[in-house]
Amino acid sequence: MRLGRLTLALYNSYDPVRLAEAHRRALARAAPVALAYDANLAILGFPLDRDLRTPVEVAKWLATTTSIGKGGELLIELAEAGRFQVFELPKKGLPPQLGTVVATTSKPHEGRRVDPAWAAGELAHGRSLCMLFGLGPKGLPKETIGLARHHLDVTRKGVALETCTALGAVPAAIAEALVTADGGR
Repeated sequence: MRLGRLTLALYNSYDPVRLAEAHRRALARAAPVALAYDANLAILGFPLDRDLRTPVEVAKWLATTTSIGKGGELLIELAEAGRFQVFELPKKGLPPQLGTVVATTSKPHEGRRVDPAWAAGELAHGRSLCMLFGLGPKGLPKETIGLARHHLDVTRKGVALETCTALGAVPAAIAEALVTADGGR
């Protein structure tokens, strides 16, 4: 069975002009999670220095600024494997190559609500998913949540999680659902 690709996407809803410590830390923390769960990593709308043109350049720069994720080595590993992508903020929709977009939110719209078992089923059937995480005090903007066909509240209780907490919980819950669906193997 060939699984679809899971992408963890960090959407900058924090500061559109200045790359803050929160951007760097979230990115450095996301790389080990992506590697641990065999996911890709994407960033959307991060205000990067214009000299940073490629994902590998972004990863190598970050490695000089953090001790998280083996000093940025894990992000470099993802980038060199082609599993880290950098995008501008989308104007009309999210990059289709990332897969079906699922907004991670504590307030899913009723007609769009999905759970980790649904995501595991999609991946098991070879379909790719993009789990979208808002990076900022208010999470994903309403218009961005509206772009997502599906919404996932990993807590199933409407409990808002900090971005990096959600970033670990979502792929872990999906991985557990995949194992459970496969009979525990």
